[in-house]
Amino acid sequence: MHPAPSIIFFTVFSGLGFGLLTFLGFGKPDYSGFTAFIFFLIAYVFAVGGLVSSTFHLGNPQRALKAFSQWRSSWLSREGCLAVAALTVMGIYAIGVVFLDTRWTLLGLVGAALSLATVFGTSMIYTQITTVPRWSHWTTPVLFILYALTGGAFLAGQTSIAAPMLLLLGVFQCVYWIIGDKLFSASGSTIETATGLGSMGKIRMFEAPHSSKNYLMKEMVHVVGRKHARTLRIIGVLCLSLLPYLLLVLPPFYHLISLLALLLHIGGALILRWLFFAEAEHTVGLYYGQR
Repeated sequence: MHPAPSIIFFTVFSGLGFGLLTFLGFGKPDYSGFTAFIFFLIAYVFAVGGLVSSTFHLGNPQRALKAFSQWRSSWLSREGCLAVAALTVMGIYAIGVVFLDTRWTLLGLVGAALSLATVFGTSMIYTQITTVPRWSHWTTPVLFILYALTGGAFLAGQTSIAAPMLLLLGVFQCVYWIIGDKLFSASGSTIETATGLGSMGKIRMFEAPHSSKNYLMKEMVHVVGRKHARTLRIIGVLCLSLLPYLLLVLPPFYHLISLLALLLHIGGALILRWLFFAEAEHTVGLYYGQR
């Protein structure tokens, strides 16, 4: 599918923001006053900034508020409602930590749970799309939550948690590819099933259905060469997981090294999230001979 920059920014940075809010809800790091304010500020800038950027992909961004009314049937709406709930609860919790030097533990735990639920809601927007077999699998929400928790631990300065999470995320990202690369074929969707002409035997497209590109081809069909995809996968995993891990665990440890590791991790996340969309094959592509 077409990897729109606004959606890449949204999924990466909102995940980082809500991941950090999760750790702050658990009381990590254990700061109060102005230092705690900085951590909450970073979390809110990432979370809210990511959510706002998602509206740039809408045809009519001014109608975004209407999405909240469809929570009974839409994961997009549920994600929005969960995000508002998480930001509200964590905002109240932040008042106690920053201004009153008080931790309302139960409120923090509820806020952390809502923050993770928001990330899960984001992942389900894509998991529910059965016409994209690579996404429609249990590995998609697990991957999103691992990204959020790893980035959240990083931003919260929890090196002892972030280091093993980096390796776990890198391994699971590879597992996601191993499983995902087989899902389209396993779904049974072919040009024969798409056109309903399977009874005639093996068929092929004589020519494209349209003489020029249309909306479906722009949004739902995006072909990435295997060679380029493999190169981006390697670069992405190195930046996302392996290099930041080495920078965190190998002495000497400095804050500047930790910052470099974080920037590498975010860069890797952006690369791999681009691939997440670019490699997603929608079944509509069968009508255009694009597999």
